[in-house]
Amino acid sequence: MKTIRVINGPNLNMLGVREPDIYGKTDYKTLCEMIENYAKAIDVNVQIMQSNHEGDLVDWIQESYNIIDGIVINPGAYTHTSVAILDAAKAVGIPMVEVHISDVSAREKFRQVSYIREACIKTISGHGIDGYLEAMDILVNLDESNKQ
Repeated sequence: MKTIRVINGPNLNMLGVREPDIYGKTDYKTLCEMIENYAKAIDVNVQIMQSNHEGDLVDWIQESYNIIDGIVINPGAYTHTSVAILDAAKAVGIPMVEVHISDVSAREKFRQVSYIREACIKTISGHGIDGYLEAMDILVNLDESNKQ
C-alpha cells in the first residue's frame, strides 16, 4: 500500500471561515475527513499535515525522503514566496502535485508566481477541495503507469 502525504500551508486551518466566497464553506476538519475517506476507498495510506510555519513544511518534505510515495501540497501563501520549500522538494525528488482551492490564475498579480510548481508534476487550481482528490489520483495513477 502506497503512502501519500498531504501538506497544507498557512491559513488552510481557517477553511470555512476565511473568505468563504473564495475558498468555500467547508471547514478544515471536513476536508481532512474527505481526504481520509477517499484514501481508504483507493487503498492508500494518507498523512495530513498543516502548519502556518514555513520551516514545518520544509521539515515535512525532507522527512518524506525514502518513506513517502507522493506528496500533495498546498503551500498557501508560501507558494508565492518560498524558495526554501522549492529547494526541499527538489532535494527529495518525490512526485508532488500542487493544489490550490481557488483559481490563482484569476486572482491578484502576486498570486501568479508559484515557486513550488517547478518541482511538481502537475498543478490543480480552481477545482475547490476536490482538487485534493484529483491530486491523489494523479499520484496513484503515476505509480500504476510506472509498473507497466
